[in-house]
Amino acid sequence: MEIFTFAHHLEGVAAVAGFLAVAAVDSNMSDTAGEFDFDVVPETDQSFENALANARDGRRLSVADGIELITTGTDREGIDPERKELVLEAADRRRAEVVGDEVTFVANVNNNVTTACNTGCLFCNFKDTAKHFEADAPDDHAGFTKTPEESRAVVADAVERGVYEVTSVSGLHPAFGLNEAHREALDPDDPEHNYKPPERYTTDPHTYVEQIAAMSDAGAHVHSMTPEEAHHAQRGVSWDYRHVYRELAAAGLDTVPGTAAEILVDEVRDVICPGKIDTGEWVAAMEAAADVGLPMTATMMYGHVENEAHRVRHLDVIRDLQDRTDNITEFVPLSFIHQETPLYDRGVVETGASDAEDELLVAVSRLYLDNVEHIQSSWVKFGNAKGLKLLNCGADDFMGTILSEEITKRAGGQHGEFRSVADYADMITAIGRTPVERSTDYTERRVVDPDADRPGPRLGPRADGTSLVPDRDADDARGAAADD
Repeated sequence: MEIFTFAHHLEGVAAVAGFLAVAAVDSNMSDTAGEFDFDVVPETDQSFENALANARDGRRLSVADGIELITTGTDREGIDPERKELVLEAADRRRAEVVGDEVTFVANVNNNVTTACNTGCLFCNFKDTAKHFEADAPDDHAGFTKTPEESRAVVADAVERGVYEVTSVSGLHPAFGLNEAHREALDPDDPEHNYKPPERYTTDPHTYVEQIAAMSDAGAHVHSMTPEEAHHAQRGVSWDYRHVYRELAAAGLDTVPGTAAEILVDEVRDVICPGKIDTGEWVAAMEAAADVGLPMTATMMYGHVENEAHRVRHLDVIRDLQDRTDNITEFVPLSFIHQETPLYDRGVVETGASDAEDELLVAVSRLYLDNVEHIQSSWVKFGNAKGLKLLNCGADDFMGTILSEEITKRAGGQHGEFRSVADYADMITAIGRTPVERSTDYTERRVVDPDADRPGPRLGPRADGTSLVPDRDADDARGAAADD
């Protein structure tokens, strides 16, 4: 496997920057934003009818089957509404067979440590260029960096409120290291290391080990350290991913989010995130997490420059990884929020995925990933109504309460706000399903009674059924009474 270095990052970003400069003035491209000369295309020798029969019969789907289902047939232009409904029905039946009518969620808080990042992903508006965080730079950016003490305080407050999990995904701050030994080994004068000492910055992020330990000490289940962050935690040294994840597990890391996956086909990654690790590195990091004994999730961020064949190839990578590890607890489709991202601002994409594409992605994920039990729908990405609709397209998990959600909101998303346990109980029962509070890894579960006097979380270490935000739920109840 080729070793990914910071030089690769700089070359990739420069290449794509050149492409975008051409795209901005090339009238041929502006007519059809998002069209690329990819090698992987949605063409097969399979038929939609045969692929649907394979799905209905529970046979393991091929890539060709998946492409036929997700396109509703390559023999027709666009999405066929009648065929789409057949795929959604098959997926919903499979969901009922695999997990029944329960809809799960977790009581959690987001604690993203820093927005400082030099990766240059074109789909992201969460990060802020790291040079803006330097002590001698103007303080005119909206980004942030938290110390371990600040992270501990955020998580401790959330634990006292009743949360079970803290999710933490952050920018790749150049001062970050796995531990102090890593920082000492990095050379700020070597551009391959992408490192600057902490004294160069207004706020020292400290090390990954210190941040994980602080959040763990606060009492929460720590869900953190994506493959991209794990790569950042071993840059410039000879440590492998297993060493990184062993150190982090010892510090208190409990599970790993399989984000930074985007689309696991390198010709797409070369366009949208040339500074990130390639597919092989992402898989290697996930395998290392599994070897260390850290359960993990897997994701896909779709609806930008990729086509339907890329989406199915991505699912195939995830299914193959799960065949080898049996360690993925859930699959999380993430529909691209295009507003206020470089891809949109520079005319490379005009919009994200359509409603029909979102429904088919969830449905085909359920049918294709025959070894992953749980498929997530996201109210943050889709809002309540559409998120609930996707629970009838094959999904069975509805994310978490999320006391804060910066990433989607900074990209222009409109739904990144808190949801209470009472909100969950009301929404899930309204579609005839059973609300279930869960732990991050699904090993702990409890059915939520929507008529309970205290409809708050109960699985967290301090949870006792009290609402996470009592004043908010009281206001909602008063508003509902007034509406009546």
